Amino acid sequence: MILIIDYGIGNLTSIANMLKKAGAESKISNREEDILKADKIILPGVGSFEYGMNKLKSLPSFTTLENEILNNKKPILGVCLGAQLLFKSSEEGNHPKGLGWIDGTIQKFRDQEFLAGEKIPHMGWNWVEKAKESKLLEGLDEQSRFYFVHSYHMMVNHPEDVLLKTSYGYEFVSAVEKGNILGVQFHPEKSHKFGLKLYSNFVNNY
Repeated sequence: MILIIDYGIGNLTSIANMLKKAGAESKISNREEDILKADKIILPGVGSFEYGMNKLKSLPSFTTLENEILNNKKPILGVCLGAQLLFKSSEEGNHPKGLGWIDGTIQKFRDQEFLAGEKIPHMGWNWVEKAKESKLLEGLDEQSRFYFVHSYHMMVNHPEDVLLKTSYGYEFVSAVEKGNILGVQFHPEKSHKFGLKLYSNFVNNY
């Protein structure tokens, strides 16, 4: 069973529908007993970093969630804001602290100097480039593309944690993988066949 963490923000139903298409049983919950029973976890999220962290850490089951990920090595996939929350901190808001499960920070797109006229937020379809081999990317070819909506992006301190890169004015990290901890900046649930394949890989390969 795949648990979609409900902390008040995110495309929960859209993710559940895509997981159903991938042949997976899923549940939307934040209860401790469901976290313990889950085989894998998805951390969704839309909106601001600081608000998301406050909502997530306010869950009575937060300590259980953290223990399952860090100590019991349960696979987790962060999606969009959920992926950003995996990092140590963000420039958004008052430089709030994140989970710190991935060594790095979240930075706003530098528009004037680097983007050469591109608009912020980065919104719409874009290609991804594989930085390393992964079970999450099995069967996805070099022409895979996903749907993005974001104004901030990942800055990763250890290159071995980088899974995918994308260019929007300049190159940025669009997915990470560190052991059982994975995160994607884009929305697989809005990315049609490419997103379905990625979710299928998470369901079947971890």
